[in-house]
Amino acid sequence: MPPPGPAGRKSTTREPIIQESEASEPEATRRDADVTESSRANRGWWDRNADEYQVEHGTFLGDDRFVWGPEGLDEVESELLGPPEELKGRDVLEIGAGAAQCSRWLTAQGARPVALDISHRQLQHALRIGGSFPLVCADAGALPFADGSFDLACSAYGALPFVADPRLVLREVRRVLRPGGRLVFSVTHPIRWAFPDEPGPEGLSVSGSYFDRTPYVEQDDEGRAVYVEHHRTLGDRVRDVVASGFRLVDLVEPEWPAWNTSEWGGWSPLRGNLIPGTAIFVCERD
Repeated sequence: MPPPGPAGRKSTTREPIIQESEASEPEATRRDADVTESSRANRGWWDRNADEYQVEHGTFLGDDRFVWGPEGLDEVESELLGPPEELKGRDVLEIGAGAAQCSRWLTAQGARPVALDISHRQLQHALRIGGSFPLVCADAGALPFADGSFDLACSAYGALPFVADPRLVLREVRRVLRPGGRLVFSVTHPIRWAFPDEPGPEGLSVSGSYFDRTPYVEQDDEGRAVYVEHHRTLGDRVRDVVASGFRLVDLVEPEWPAWNTSEWGGWSPLRGNLIPGTAIFVCERD
């Protein structure tokens, strides 16, 4: 699920219950945030903002589509997990599932997905929409599954942009995958961190160093993080994948399609036609 923050689903038939928003706006800054602080902050953020997120983006994401990012590339056309006919009977872990739209699509292909998210409120939206697959509320850095439980794992903007130690998550995913298993995950394209998070012309000029890995943090009046997003360069991401026991078999940078006229945070047709917004890593377990 694409992030709301600095670099960052068809409409549901049952309207979500809207929770009240926080009274004061958090302060945006760049500072260090460790594994514990990042996890706590983002669990709370998604619990508080899940309703608004599903209302705002539900139409684009659909109830049962598998969309890899704001460009609108979906699994039907990309087949990054493999041909749809080969998904039947496969055990699939969706990480950062949100309302589990991707898991619903996987179920329709005959796969056996498990939808995992750190946010209880996001999974309540998955329950609201419905589905016959398991929902698990857990941190991606400590997956509650036995070794070799899954054939495939996927994550559409889930978990990895928000964790302080991506290798911890990747090693956990490797652990629960069977030999030869495939992991596909999408994140904000790292180059976006050098530009303002603006969809218009003001978002086309470099405003910071691509090499500045200081996390983006929103914090409350007492300095406690309430949202954290972490930056890794493209090289960092590749090294994370390899160091965690995966082989990188493809890196997809979706181009902005002519049909997509929507804006989503800093994503837009203007920017999408000039610079990449999403990076999708296709990995296999060694």
